[in-house]
Amino acid sequence: MLKFDFSVKTRNGQKVDSIQIYGRDLPDAERKLRQMYRNCEVTQYRTIDQDRKFSQSADIEELLTLISKGD
Repeated sequence: MLKFDFSVKTRNGQKVDSIQIYGRDLPDAERKLRQMYRNCEVTQYRTIDQDRKFSQSADIEELLTLISKGD
């Protein structure tokens, strides 16, 4: 499943940013969005890359090693 990030304007005129919804494709995600925000206007959307890895990740052992090393 893909993940989509929407920005919408509600029927009351409020702006809501960064609503993240999973869907098979854009129409599926938009259908789910419109179930929560009826009569909203989608101002922006983007697909979120789920395969992106954090550039600096560390496990607990690496952190403990860094902490225990003295300068």
